[in-house]
Amino acid sequence: MAEIVTIELPETLAQRAKEIAALTNRRLEDVLVEWIDPASTELPVESLPDDWVLALCDREMEPEQQAALSNLLAGNREAQLDNEEASQLDELMQVYRCGLVRKAQALKVAVERGLKPALS
Repeated sequence: MAEIVTIELPETLAQRAKEIAALTNRRLEDVLVEWIDPASTELPVESLPDDWVLALCDREMEPEQQAALSNLLAGNREAQLDNEEASQLDELMQVYRCGLVRKAQALKVAVERGLKPALS
């Protein structure tokens, strides 16, 4: 079940959302939910408790994803990927990059909080 929430948006943000909604023939509310939803699962590292920060520092790709990425990278080196495989490689590289960024953010926060020593 959905819940109705009323918020006041800065004018520039509201205008941008309205433009996207018009360009994609969607409701303004749907555009805003699309923007907010990913942010709800990727909380800022600085707001996480210590044990979550430490867990993020050690986080790795799922073994299945890592294996698929390795296979696709090998195929890419040999120029043997079809369009679907190239798209899968792009998606997995995005997951990999985002994971690295989150790990780096977590390491920075862990060092700032004294949970891990600074890298020399």
